[in-house]
Amino acid sequence: MNFSRRKFLQTGSAVALAATAGCDRATSDLLPFLKPATTDGPFQPPQSAAIDLVSHFINRLSFGPRPGDYERIRKLGGTEVEAVAAYIAEQLDPARIPDKLARWAVRRCETLDDSIGELFEYKERLLLEELTRGTLLRGVFSERQLFEVMVQFWTDHFNIALGKGDTKWLKVADDRDVIRRHAFGHFPALLRASALSPAMLWYLDGRSNRRRNSDEKPNENYARELLELHTLGVHGGYSQQDVMEVARCLTGWTVRGAKESKFKLGKVEFNPDLHDKGAKVVLGQHIPAIADNLSHDEQERLGAGELDLVLNIVALHPETAKHLAAKLCRRFIAEEPPSAAIAAVADAFLKSSGDVCATLRALFATPEFLATRGGKFKRPHHFIVSALRATGAETDAGKPVAAFLDRMGHAPFQYPTPDGYPEESAPWMGTLLWRWNFAVALAENKIKGTKLDAKNLATRAGGEAQLLAHLLGRKASAEERQACVESGASLALALASPTFQRF
Repeated sequence: MNFSRRKFLQTGSAVALAATAGCDRATSDLLPFLKPATTDGPFQPPQSAAIDLVSHFINRLSFGPRPGDYERIRKLGGTEVEAVAAYIAEQLDPARIPDKLARWAVRRCETLDDSIGELFEYKERLLLEELTRGTLLRGVFSERQLFEVMVQFWTDHFNIALGKGDTKWLKVADDRDVIRRHAFGHFPALLRASALSPAMLWYLDGRSNRRRNSDEKPNENYARELLELHTLGVHGGYSQQDVMEVARCLTGWTVRGAKESKFKLGKVEFNPDLHDKGAKVVLGQHIPAIADNLSHDEQERLGAGELDLVLNIVALHPETAKHLAAKLCRRFIAEEPPSAAIAAVADAFLKSSGDVCATLRALFATPEFLATRGGKFKRPHHFIVSALRATGAETDAGKPVAAFLDRMGHAPFQYPTPDGYPEESAPWMGTLLWRWNFAVALAENKIKGTKLDAKNLATRAGGEAQLLAHLLGRKASAEERQACVESGASLALALASPTFQRF
């Protein structure tokens, strides 16, 4: 029998879907190999009555501590200040952090490494499941925690929902080649990669932005979100005329779609015949017209180059710096970010030409970051991943875990509008019941594909009181200890507690 590659991939997709849908053994047999990369021996939880500096940095720069993380990081320096400085340096250099467990875990999600053309061979349902599982596995097991936090930040900033046209296939490549490749790089490069991402060109209609004659109006969708969401911000000083002019600059970019071509699917191309060649003015800066008597190649070069002219105007604009600084401070400091911190972070962004790591260093050095502890509310993804990490749980991050995210309204890659999932706490307050359900199910080993040993965890921590200190990031109060004892379900109550909901 002659088996083509397409047939092989389609068959593999069907088998993988069947395994995730109905074969418990397919995932449970892998559990022993998906244990967190921490020692099985005793570990030292925090000892202070309030959240100390080390706990604060672990909470904000990661998805929460695992057993042994606090002790390891505290030993990075002679003082708490030296320890957190070493921790920051470590996390901002992820290439030097061994991450074998996370890489091994994600290897089971084979589609995540496939080329764009190969992605179209799979059922879109499988791609979404593997993207979701890969995100959860990395969040739980990766040693490169700050990198994963920033991947989530940029995923929301450049949100693409899997549901529009070819985005169902193309988002896998966008996550890998745009978000993950540039998460710790320079913002202008990330912005350009996003602008030319096949998934983004589909999602915000950039591929439909064309002007073949004077009667055809450009599609404004991407231009508007580029200014409003990706760069300047809603109060960034641009006008409706600027939106139109940017849209004109970006006419002519196309993506080969599944319904149009069987070859080079997802390939991004520029067609000068679909480009508006007239003069434009973007935020006061003049972009000259492209003469009709130029060669086709020269018209193509100049027309495609208008994308870079626009991005050069907005990528390092002072308003972009303020907008991004406010979002970063909202993520890492407080829902109402302090103006002094925003100014310091925006200044670092501009001075470093948009270097993400330099910008984060400046943020972590602000007095506001150092002083604001334990006040931010965890979004559902953060809560679930932090619970799995804190308990040292073994997990395959399969459909039962993802189902809780669905019920809490935080399913990865499924937010329908371009602004991404909200960072503020108010939209998530309605998820408390499902958080309690998850805490109970996790503590009682009722989540298929996930398990933990609560008794052994308490023994390693040095007793129930010490385990509470590990989970809360500080010593529990007498009232908290009493409530846990009287509940008869100490671990579940701690995970569902108001303190564990915050970071």
